[in-house]
Amino acid sequence: MLERLRNNWGLKLISLAAAIAAWTYLRFAPNPVVAAHFVQQVSVPITAFGLRPDSVARYTEKQAVVGIDVSRNGPAIRPDDVRAVLNLESRPAGVYNVAIQVIAPKLAIRSLAPASVTLSVENIVTRNLPVTIHYVGEARKIVVKSIAVDPGHVVLRAPTSDLSRVAGARVDVILPSAPSNLDSMLRAFAVDERGTELAGVAVAPNLVRVRASFGTGKTP
Repeated sequence: MLERLRNNWGLKLISLAAAIAAWTYLRFAPNPVVAAHFVQQVSVPITAFGLRPDSVARYTEKQAVVGIDVSRNGPAIRPDDVRAVLNLESRPAGVYNVAIQVIAPKLAIRSLAPASVTLSVENIVTRNLPVTIHYVGEARKIVVKSIAVDPGHVVLRAPTSDLSRVAGARVDVILPSAPSNLDSMLRAFAVDERGTELAGVAVAPNLVRVRASFGTGKTP
């Protein structure tokens, strides 16, 4: 019998092929435990907490992608179920690299991108400036007889870097095409040295009363 097995090459080849097939199946067949789960990616906004009321955080990364291990038969994870936060408690003004903390109770987190954010913390400061008048339009025969702004000064409030760009505070007054009087509440806003409005600067009060008299001839 032994001698017959030694000389039976066909049986040996069949046994070898069966062994290879069994190894291949065990090596590459999907694991039923693994196949029952998959990683769902959820994009959530990055938020900061712990800042002092007179501070602001600035960072370019606004979204974090979180990979979560979920069951194929279970409900999908909603973005509202996950939070990506930056703990900035007691941070003074400066530049930091802060790790993102994922808050997702009872969820298995598998990945996070980015893992940290480089940001700057700036103080919010104020500045008092007079209101200047910028005339809009051309009226060759119209002159400004008189004009007054109330209040004459406004308070600007913004992060340090924004306030450093402020060249002045102004209101735009449209020149009329004929003699007339103006008594209106106009918006005051901050501008840089080129006269471009700085949207990140808050102005208080944001409306000022402008009273003007437009006529023809020379100004008094």
